[in-house]
Amino acid sequence: MTNNGSIEINGVSKIFRRDGQEFTAMRETNVTIESGKFICIIGPSGCGKSTLFNIIAGLIKPTTGDILVNGESIIGKKGKVGYMLQKDMLLPWRTILDNVIIGMEIEGVSKKEAKEKALAMMGKYGLNGFDKNYPYELSGGMRQRAALLRTMLYDRDIMLLDEPFGALDAQTRLRMQTWLLEVWRENRKTVLFVTHDIDEAIYLADEIYVFSPGPGYIKEVIDVNIPRPRQTEDMSSENYQALKQHLLAQLAVASPRFKESN
Repeated sequence: MTNNGSIEINGVSKIFRRDGQEFTAMRETNVTIESGKFICIIGPSGCGKSTLFNIIAGLIKPTTGDILVNGESIIGKKGKVGYMLQKDMLLPWRTILDNVIIGMEIEGVSKKEAKEKALAMMGKYGLNGFDKNYPYELSGGMRQRAALLRTMLYDRDIMLLDEPFGALDAQTRLRMQTWLLEVWRENRKTVLFVTHDIDEAIYLADEIYVFSPGPGYIKEVIDVNIPRPRQTEDMSSENYQALKQHLLAQLAVASPRFKESN
């Protein structure tokens, strides 16, 4: 495996200062992520997960520490990773095709070349024939597919996915999870995926990072020892249930927001 997409988080913390007061959003955190890993991050609201993502994305700078991607510091550097939020953020006045090529346009790729590349991939993302539609004409799951394709076409080795399926119903979410794993197997990008759903974390991840209550830090790294490719039947296996009970116990005192999938 190549080194593209490896991440080192070294002593990173974040303190916000406002009106003469300090608020610690994230305590000092250390972790190394191998290239091509699918990492799920869970923890109570306000524990620093989104803060960590914003630091990795170069949107804010940490108070202490450094983040290295492939051995290079990326502190304060935008555009080094792909970043997808829970909301699809599709522009309503642009067609689906014009939405998914935005990242490539920003990178200076000609519109003709960007459209050709996007059209070649839309079938794999279940969007074949929807290139001329507008976002309001698509379901939530279809819009999330378009948003993920846009992130993928931005073509970075690392993808940050912040609760991308959180607003979907249970059946659609499961279909999207299975589809995402197929896309990830083909591309083998390094994925950091924030979720509040324990079942989602176990089903998707190679490793699960458990954040402490805020101000948070990564208090435990859990290896998901369930063979790939994952099947929905795995959810009833002994390994799966044991891991789920362990995670529930870890999070029991953290937040009532954590849930089990229906």
